[in-house]
Amino acid sequence: MTDCVGCRAHGGPDGADVGAYFSAYFYPLQSRWMSAGVARQRVEQRFRVAPVRDPLANLREAERWARCIRDASMLQAPRRDGVVYGRVRRPCRVMILVNPHSGRGQALQRFTGRVQGMLTEAAVPYTLVITEHQNHARELARKADLSQWDALVIMSGDGLLFEVINGLMEREDWQEAIRTPLGILPGGSGNALAASVHHYSGGGGSPPAWNEELLLSCGFLLCKGLVVSMDLVSVHLSSRQRLFSFLSLAWGFVADVDAESEKYRHVGAVRFLMGTLARLASLTVYRGRLAYLPAAEAPKTAEARSQDDSLLPGPDQPVPESWTVVREEDFVLVLAIYQSHLAEDLRAAPGATADDGVIHLFYVTAGISRPALLRLFLAMEKGGHLACGCPHLVYEKVRALRLEPVSPQGRITVDGETVEYGPVQAQVHPGLDTPPPHSPRPAVLPPPRATPSSLTASPPSGGFMLKNL
Repeated sequence: MTDCVGCRAHGGPDGADVGAYFSAYFYPLQSRWMSAGVARQRVEQRFRVAPVRDPLANLREAERWARCIRDASMLQAPRRDGVVYGRVRRPCRVMILVNPHSGRGQALQRFTGRVQGMLTEAAVPYTLVITEHQNHARELARKADLSQWDALVIMSGDGLLFEVINGLMEREDWQEAIRTPLGILPGGSGNALAASVHHYSGGGGSPPAWNEELLLSCGFLLCKGLVVSMDLVSVHLSSRQRLFSFLSLAWGFVADVDAESEKYRHVGAVRFLMGTLARLASLTVYRGRLAYLPAAEAPKTAEARSQDDSLLPGPDQPVPESWTVVREEDFVLVLAIYQSHLAEDLRAAPGATADDGVIHLFYVTAGISRPALLRLFLAMEKGGHLACGCPHLVYEKVRALRLEPVSPQGRITVDGETVEYGPVQAQVHPGLDTPPPHSPRPAVLPPPRATPSSLTASPPSGGFMLKNL
């Protein structure tokens, strides 16, 4: 039952049939049809119930079976090493925010074509909101009556979730608001968090998934109501503006590719490959200063549920002695990432988890050749870049950092969004986005009694494969 998302009772297609039916919906990992590996695939199993000649009595019996299956499926989550799931209460009331212009502009079509049916199968009530302009989602998150919703779900790229998180953190009741479970469905071109969530769902061992497979995987987790804690990172810009980030802070090559590839968004995730090749042709070295607080040196008493940036010095103050100051001042890129994936096909921090309490800091110093940099990004597809032995690549686990660009021209991005250029500081807040404890498990009724003659399997509609209960 770990792969079951729902079950419903219904009458037969033939009015002369006195029997009733219940259909269970599964999304198990099965071998791909056209390539190696496994991916979630929809499986429907239908049963006929006909213990008596009374159609209404048979329908009541079918509903009893369906209710038992629904309750049993709610008790069982996929078991993965290192993954501790909480649960959203059921029935779960969901607000779904869709950016119709994200990525290739197909987010709304993908929602109605795939996700809508999954939510119906799982009996998840939802309200669909189409965003109309930039920061629309931020405004909604800041002003919404969150008591109406058990979860907020974003179907877009990573930028819309960035808006929602910062809208929640701008509320007076931010401590409760940020505990609202947040969901992500891939609808953009980057989809880094969606790819990371898929990766975590397999305890770090999930096979890569793209496009429809990734959407199906994230949709399955949404229907099961599974939640985990997630760290947030506070980012201070030179203007003293403060942002909250869930994905990354980038300067140099990665930020350039992210911003410059925006004009290729109509081609989807391929935009990043095109942007990488274009930026390699005009590789730039940036001068700046970088310092960080190693994870091992961070105070153990830092409060997880606090907005206070207790690890950061004042912007005009020198960094404490416990910090490490990088001697190099010429960089090709600096990337601070807190999820496993930088894009659907880039596993930048393969050992990261959503709540490991650290920032995974990568930087590449000047002197690296274009072919060597390209090899790093090609190896990143499978998370193998750290094994390349590149002397210009440095990786550290940190709790806080300070970046001071000296080069007058450049870009800094936060969660893929371009922000003002200048000195920046950041600190991780472990478990700041921690959902409330899950609701008590429902009582499961004993299954109805049935004899082989009164309960029979029926072929599923639509030609889907059968799965035995």
